[in-house]
Amino acid sequence: MIRLFQVVFCLIVSAGTSAAVSGLVPFEAGEKLLFEVSWGIIPAGKAVLQVAEVSFKDGSSGYHFSAEASTYPLIDLIYKVRDRVDSFTDKGLKGSLLYRVEKAGRRKKLSEVTFDWTNLKAQYREGQKAREPIDIRPGSLDPLSIFYAFRLQRLSEGIKLSSPVTDGKRCVTGNVKVLRKEMISVPAGSFETYLVEPDLKHVRGIFEKSPGARLFVWVTADGHAIPVRIKSKVIVGSFVAELVSIEKEINGVSLGRPK
Repeated sequence: MIRLFQVVFCLIVSAGTSAAVSGLVPFEAGEKLLFEVSWGIIPAGKAVLQVAEVSFKDGSSGYHFSAEASTYPLIDLIYKVRDRVDSFTDKGLKGSLLYRVEKAGRRKKLSEVTFDWTNLKAQYREGQKAREPIDIRPGSLDPLSIFYAFRLQRLSEGIKLSSPVTDGKRCVTGNVKVLRKEMISVPAGSFETYLVEPDLKHVRGIFEKSPGARLFVWVTADGHAIPVRIKSKVIVGSFVAELVSIEKEINGVSLGRPK
Protein backbone atom coordinates (compact mmCIF):
# COMPACT_ATOMS: atom_id res chain seq x y z
CA MET A 1 0.00 0.00 0.00
CA ILE A 2 2.72 2.47 0.83
CA ARG A 3 4.12 1.72 -2.63
CA LEU A 4 1.09 3.60 -3.97
CA PHE A 5 2.12 6.64 -1.95
CA GLN A 6 5.80 6.27 -2.82
CA VAL A 7 4.97 6.30 -6.51
CA VAL A 8 3.00 9.49 -6.02
CA PHE A 9 5.82 11.12 -4.03
CA CYS A 10 8.36 10.03 -6.62
CA LEU A 11 6.45 11.28 -9.65
CA ILE A 12 4.59 14.38 -8.51
CA VAL A 13 7.39 16.82 -9.09
CA SER A 14 8.33 20.43 -8.53
CA ALA A 15 8.71 22.98 -11.29
CA GLY A 16 7.11 26.15 -12.51
CA THR A 17 6.39 29.25 -10.40
CA SER A 18 6.79 28.73 -6.68
CA ALA A 19 4.06 29.93 -4.37
CA ALA A 20 6.74 30.38 -1.71
CA VAL A 21 7.98 33.46 -3.58
CA SER A 22 4.84 35.30 -2.52
CA GLY A 23 5.38 34.24 1.10
CA LEU A 24 2.68 31.56 1.02
CA VAL A 25 3.87 28.20 2.32
CA PRO A 26 1.06 25.70 1.69
CA PHE A 27 2.01 23.42 4.59
CA GLU A 28 3.36 23.95 8.10
CA ALA A 29 4.86 22.04 10.98
CA GLY A 30 2.19 19.98 12.71
CA GLU A 31 0.18 19.19 9.58
CA LYS A 32 -1.20 15.66 9.66
CA LEU A 33 -3.13 14.05 6.79
CA LEU A 34 -5.00 10.78 7.38
CA PHE A 35 -6.04 8.46 4.53
CA GLU A 36 -8.10 5.31 4.13
CA VAL A 37 -6.95 2.91 1.42
CA SER A 38 -9.25 0.46 -0.39
CA TRP A 39 -8.42 -2.48 -2.62
CA GLY A 40 -11.41 -2.66 -4.93
CA ILE A 41 -14.39 -2.54 -2.56
CA ILE A 42 -12.38 -3.95 0.37
CA PRO A 43 -11.03 -1.57 3.07
CA ALA A 44 -7.30 -2.34 3.01
CA GLY A 45 -5.57 -0.02 5.46
CA LYS A 46 -4.64 3.49 6.45
CA ALA A 47 -1.83 5.97 5.89
CA VAL A 48 -0.65 9.13 7.63
CA LEU A 49 1.49 11.99 6.28
CA GLN A 50 3.05 14.46 8.73
CA VAL A 51 5.24 17.57 8.71
CA ALA A 52 7.60 18.67 11.49
CA GLU A 53 10.27 21.35 11.77
CA VAL A 54 13.75 20.33 12.94
CA SER A 55 16.99 22.06 13.94
CA PHE A 56 20.34 20.76 12.72
CA LYS A 57 23.73 20.78 14.45
CA ASP A 58 24.96 23.69 12.35
CA GLY A 59 22.14 25.86 13.69
CA SER A 60 20.04 25.77 10.52
CA SER A 61 16.45 24.58 10.44
CA GLY A 62 14.67 22.26 8.06
CA TYR A 63 11.73 19.94 7.57
CA HIS A 64 11.09 16.39 8.70
CA PHE A 65 8.45 14.74 6.52
CA SER A 66 7.08 11.32 7.46
CA ALA A 67 4.68 8.79 5.99
CA GLU A 68 3.29 5.71 7.72
CA ALA A 69 1.11 2.98 6.26
CA SER A 70 -0.45 -0.15 7.74
CA THR A 71 -2.89 -2.78 6.52
CA TYR A 72 -5.97 -3.98 8.37
CA PRO A 73 -6.00 -7.49 9.95
CA LEU A 74 -7.87 -9.12 7.04
CA ILE A 75 -5.36 -7.80 4.52
CA ASP A 76 -2.50 -8.77 6.86
CA LEU A 77 -3.35 -12.39 6.02
CA ILE A 78 -2.59 -11.66 2.36
CA TYR A 79 0.12 -9.00 2.52
CA LYS A 80 1.00 -7.36 5.82
CA VAL A 81 2.27 -3.78 5.63
CA ARG A 82 3.80 -1.78 8.50
CA ASP A 83 5.91 0.81 6.73
CA ARG A 84 7.41 4.16 7.65
CA VAL A 85 9.26 6.67 5.47
CA ASP A 86 11.22 9.66 6.84
CA SER A 87 12.71 12.52 4.86
CA PHE A 88 14.84 15.44 6.07
CA THR A 89 15.45 18.53 3.93
CA ASP A 90 16.64 22.11 4.21
CA LYS A 91 13.96 24.74 4.83
CA GLY A 92 13.89 25.79 1.17
CA LEU A 93 13.48 22.20 -0.10
CA LYS A 94 16.48 22.67 -2.37
CA GLY A 95 17.84 19.20 -1.72
CA SER A 96 17.35 16.12 0.46
CA LEU A 97 19.60 15.56 3.48
CA LEU A 98 18.50 12.09 4.60
CA TYR A 99 15.91 9.59 3.36
CA ARG A 100 14.99 6.52 5.40
CA VAL A 101 12.55 3.63 4.79
CA GLU A 102 11.61 1.09 7.47
CA LYS A 103 9.50 -1.96 6.68
CA ALA A 104 8.19 -4.04 9.60
CA GLY A 105 5.45 -6.07 7.92
CA ARG A 106 5.85 -9.35 6.08
CA ARG A 107 9.42 -8.47 5.27
CA LYS A 108 11.57 -6.43 7.65
CA LYS A 109 14.01 -3.94 6.15
CA LEU A 110 15.71 -0.69 7.10
CA SER A 111 17.36 1.40 4.40
CA GLU A 112 18.62 4.96 4.19
CA VAL A 113 20.04 7.36 1.65
CA THR A 114 22.63 9.99 2.55
CA PHE A 115 23.54 12.96 0.37
CA ASP A 116 26.90 14.57 -0.43
CA TRP A 117 26.03 17.88 -2.05
CA THR A 118 29.65 19.00 -2.39
CA ASN A 119 30.32 16.14 -4.80
CA LEU A 120 26.71 15.66 -6.02
CA LYS A 121 26.49 12.08 -4.78
CA ALA A 122 23.87 9.98 -2.98
CA GLN A 123 24.56 6.66 -1.26
CA TYR A 124 22.04 3.92 -0.49
CA ARG A 125 22.49 1.63 2.52
CA GLU A 126 20.42 -1.36 3.57
CA GLY A 127 21.42 -2.70 6.96
CA GLN A 128 25.22 -2.92 7.00
CA LYS A 129 25.51 -3.07 3.20
CA ALA A 130 26.24 0.10 1.26
CA ARG A 131 25.98 0.55 -2.49
CA GLU A 132 28.39 2.59 -4.53
CA PRO A 133 27.41 6.29 -4.47
CA ILE A 134 25.47 7.47 -7.52
CA ASP A 135 25.57 10.80 -9.31
CA ILE A 136 22.69 13.17 -8.61
CA ARG A 137 21.68 16.49 -10.10
CA PRO A 138 21.42 19.82 -8.28
CA GLY A 139 18.04 20.14 -6.59
CA SER A 140 17.39 16.39 -6.44
CA LEU A 141 14.87 15.37 -3.80
CA ASP A 142 13.80 12.01 -2.45
CA PRO A 143 10.43 10.36 -3.26
CA LEU A 144 8.72 11.84 -0.18
CA SER A 145 10.04 15.41 -0.01
CA ILE A 146 9.46 15.89 -3.76
CA PHE A 147 5.74 15.85 -3.06
CA TYR A 148 6.00 18.72 -0.59
CA ALA A 149 8.12 20.66 -3.08
CA PHE A 150 5.30 20.14 -5.58
CA ARG A 151 2.90 21.72 -3.11
CA LEU A 152 4.88 24.95 -3.33
CA GLN A 153 3.89 25.39 -6.96
CA ARG A 154 1.07 27.35 -8.54
CA LEU A 155 -0.93 24.93 -10.65
CA SER A 156 -3.09 25.46 -13.71
CA GLU A 157 -4.83 23.19 -16.19
CA GLY A 158 -2.65 21.70 -18.89
CA ILE A 159 0.78 22.45 -17.43
CA LYS A 160 3.56 19.86 -17.41
CA LEU A 161 6.17 19.71 -14.66
CA SER A 162 9.47 17.85 -14.32
CA SER A 163 12.31 17.59 -11.80
CA PRO A 164 15.10 15.21 -10.69
CA VAL A 165 14.26 12.69 -7.98
CA THR A 166 16.34 9.92 -6.41
CA ASP A 167 15.87 6.94 -4.11
CA GLY A 168 19.62 6.42 -3.81
CA LYS A 169 19.62 3.65 -6.42
CA ARG A 170 19.13 5.90 -9.43
CA CYS A 171 18.38 9.52 -10.23
CA VAL A 172 15.68 10.12 -12.83
CA THR A 173 13.54 12.92 -14.18
CA GLY A 174 9.97 12.64 -13.00
CA ASN A 175 7.21 14.10 -15.15
CA VAL A 176 3.63 15.00 -14.35
CA LYS A 177 0.74 16.69 -16.14
CA VAL A 178 -2.10 18.69 -14.60
CA LEU A 179 -5.14 17.54 -16.57
CA ARG A 180 -8.11 19.59 -15.38
CA LYS A 181 -10.14 20.86 -12.45
CA GLU A 182 -12.72 18.61 -10.81
CA MET A 183 -15.04 18.89 -7.82
CA ILE A 184 -14.90 15.71 -5.74
CA SER A 185 -16.16 14.44 -2.40
CA VAL A 186 -14.16 12.26 0.00
CA PRO A 187 -14.66 11.42 3.70
CA ALA A 188 -12.86 14.66 4.68
CA GLY A 189 -15.33 16.78 2.68
CA SER A 190 -15.93 18.24 -0.77
CA PHE A 191 -13.05 19.94 -2.57
CA GLU A 192 -12.31 21.72 -5.81
CA THR A 193 -9.25 19.89 -7.10
CA TYR A 194 -6.74 19.56 -9.87
CA LEU A 195 -6.55 16.10 -11.44
CA VAL A 196 -2.89 15.18 -11.89
CA GLU A 197 -1.39 12.25 -13.81
CA PRO A 198 2.24 11.22 -13.19
CA ASP A 199 4.24 9.53 -15.95
CA LEU A 200 4.93 5.91 -14.92
CA LYS A 201 7.77 5.14 -17.33
CA HIS A 202 10.45 5.16 -14.59
CA VAL A 203 8.36 3.20 -12.08
CA ARG A 204 9.28 -0.40 -11.36
CA GLY A 205 7.45 -3.16 -9.51
CA ILE A 206 3.74 -3.69 -9.98
CA PHE A 207 3.30 -0.73 -12.34
CA GLU A 208 6.06 -2.04 -14.60
CA LYS A 209 4.29 -5.41 -14.76
CA SER A 210 0.87 -3.92 -15.57
CA PRO A 211 0.50 -2.93 -19.25
CA GLY A 212 -1.59 0.21 -19.57
CA ALA A 213 -1.34 1.01 -15.84
CA ARG A 214 -2.23 4.60 -14.94
CA LEU A 215 -2.15 6.62 -11.75
CA PHE A 216 -4.31 9.65 -10.94
CA VAL A 217 -4.02 12.09 -8.04
CA TRP A 218 -6.51 14.79 -7.02
CA VAL A 219 -4.99 17.74 -5.11
CA THR A 220 -6.86 20.73 -3.74
CA ALA A 221 -7.00 23.80 -5.98
CA ASP A 222 -6.85 26.24 -3.04
CA GLY A 223 -3.09 26.84 -3.19
CA HIS A 224 -2.31 24.11 -0.64
CA ALA A 225 -2.28 21.18 -3.11
CA ILE A 226 -3.39 18.72 -0.43
CA PRO A 227 -3.85 15.22 -1.88
CA VAL A 228 -7.44 14.14 -1.35
CA ARG A 229 -7.67 11.08 -3.62
CA ILE A 230 -5.14 8.74 -5.22
CA LYS A 231 -6.36 6.10 -7.66
CA SER A 232 -4.58 3.40 -9.64
CA LYS A 233 -5.44 0.30 -11.60
CA VAL A 234 -2.81 -2.41 -11.90
CA ILE A 235 -2.60 -6.11 -12.62
CA VAL A 236 -3.70 -7.11 -9.08
CA GLY A 237 -6.73 -4.78 -9.04
CA SER A 238 -7.60 -1.17 -8.35
CA PHE A 239 -6.49 0.88 -5.35
CA VAL A 240 -7.99 4.10 -4.01
CA ALA A 241 -6.68 6.23 -1.14
CA GLU A 242 -8.98 8.99 0.14
CA LEU A 243 -8.39 11.76 2.64
CA VAL A 244 -10.26 11.19 5.90
CA SER A 245 -9.11 14.17 7.94
CA ILE A 246 -6.71 17.10 8.09
CA GLU A 247 -5.25 17.75 11.52
CA LYS A 248 -2.71 20.02 13.16
CA GLU A 249 -0.63 18.73 16.02
CA ILE A 250 0.34 21.20 18.75
CA ASN A 251 2.55 19.84 21.55
CA GLY A 252 1.56 16.32 20.57
CA VAL A 253 -2.19 17.01 20.63
CA SER A 254 -4.12 16.56 17.38
CA LEU A 255 -6.60 19.28 16.51
CA GLY A 256 -9.05 18.70 13.66
CA ARG A 257 -9.07 21.41 11.02
CA PRO A 258 -12.52 22.79 10.16
CA LYS A 259 -13.78 21.53 6.80
